Amino acid sequence: MQNGVPLDVSVLICAYTEKRWDDLVAAVVSVQQQRRLPKAIILVIDHNPALFTRAQSRFQDVTVLENREAKGLSGARNTGVAAAHQPLIAFLDDDAVAEPDWLEWLSHPLDDARVLGSGGRVEPNWETGRPAWFPEEFDWVVGCTHKGTPTQTGEVRNPIGSSMCIRRQVFEVVGGFRSEIGRIGTLPLGCEETELSIRARQQWPQGKFIYEPRSRVHHHVPAARIRWSYFQARCYAEGISKAIVSRLVGANDGLSSERTHAFKTLPNAVWENIRAVFVQRDVRYFSRAVAIVAGLAFATLGYVRGSLAARSNNSPAPTLQSIETA
Repeated sequence: MQNGVPLDVSVLICAYTEKRWDDLVAAVVSVQQQRRLPKAIILVIDHNPALFTRAQSRFQDVTVLENREAKGLSGARNTGVAAAHQPLIAFLDDDAVAEPDWLEWLSHPLDDARVLGSGGRVEPNWETGRPAWFPEEFDWVVGCTHKGTPTQTGEVRNPIGSSMCIRRQVFEVVGGFRSEIGRIGTLPLGCEETELSIRARQQWPQGKFIYEPRSRVHHHVPAARIRWSYFQARCYAEGISKAIVSRLVGANDGLSSERTHAFKTLPNAVWENIRAVFVQRDVRYFSRAVAIVAGLAFATLGYVRGSLAARSNNSPAPTLQSIETA
């Protein structure tokens, strides 16, 4: 049974494929079973009429909408934001399940008027178990909180999009998620929440985003996303996304967190894994060290490719088409 009055929050979930139907149902139900309920749950279907009809039939107490903007996660989120009337908008991925106190903890930091938004901890729920070679420092590849993220409540540059809460005022003043970035179906681009958070901080220099690890969700990681080919593609796409973000908001803000991760967290992780090979006599640590180096290399290559594409097209941000044909 839920306790207390509903929170003045709209929860927004976006979905694009019927292949995740069971995950979507679990995500919506987890919100409906929160200890402190939101005032509204909004489900946006991204250009999939069959899924829209099915969702309308299944979710009677949920506002189900069709994406009215360009196809992709950014457009779907913007459609949901436009329909939200509460002062706070929480975002949950369609393949993530929230713990019962997720929303209460997630919205708590926004009691402080200086806080523009918050993010929670996203834990991987591996369909077939974590691969021995997959380093925790790269859990962001599967949309989860990676090793190197603060372990205590504190300020961060941006939250993870699969579990975050942002003031509606932010969207009213700085606009919505940019369609130039963000996932489109299975295309593994991203960083739309990063760019939005930076834009908000540039508008309100005294504002901040807070990471609240007590707010937790469990993110489904299917077997297809633990393949080496996906790891490579996702890292490369992340580099491209960061190139776009840097062109839009400036490299200083766009790469502030990445510099620390690339020049401190990852080198330390490589050394720790190599050391563990000899101390624990386990060669699996060597494969993790190799994955860390490779992941950074793929991301760097993507960033260079994205930056060159933007320059060759003389545009503030490269489009996906310009990157694919550059």
